[in-house]
Amino acid sequence: MVTAKQGQLESAGLKIAIVLSRFNEFMSGRLLDGALDALHRTGAADADIELVKVPGAFELPQAAARLAATGRYDGILCLGVLIRGATPHFEYLAAEAARGIGQAAAQHGVPIGFGVLTTDTVEQAVERAGSKGGNKGFDAAMALVEMVNLFRQLEG
Repeated sequence: MVTAKQGQLESAGLKIAIVLSRFNEFMSGRLLDGALDALHRTGAADADIELVKVPGAFELPQAAARLAATGRYDGILCLGVLIRGATPHFEYLAAEAARGIGQAAAQHGVPIGFGVLTTDTVEQAVERAGSKGGNKGFDAAMALVEMVNLFRQLEG
C-alpha cells in the first residue's frame, strides 16, 4: 500500500507571520480579514499571529525572507492586491512578487503562503476578496496551515 502524507488544518500553537501590502489596502484589508478568520477557525490564538505591514507587493518577499530567517515562525503568509493599469508596471510587480516569495520559501525552508491577488479590474479584486469568488486570503491561510503541518510530518 502506498504511504500518503497530508497536512492537517490545525493551527493551534503555530507561530504565523502575516505580511500585508498596504497598497490597495481597501482590498488587502479584506484578504487579511479572511486570513485571520481561517487561522482562528483552525485554532490559532491572536498571540501567535504577528502582522507586518509593508508599502506594496514588491516589498512582500523582502519582509517574508527577513521573517523566515529569524526562525521564529512556523509559517508566513503574504497578502496583497495588484490591479492591472495602463502601463506594464503590473507585470513587473506581479512577476517579482511571485518570484521573490517563492525564492524566500525555498531559501529558508519555511512555508510561505501566496495570497496576492493579480486582477485586471477592481471588480475582480472585490470578487476575490470576500464576495462571489470567496476570500482568497482565507484560502491562502488554509493552504499555509496545511503546508506547515505537512512540513512537520516530513521532518519528523
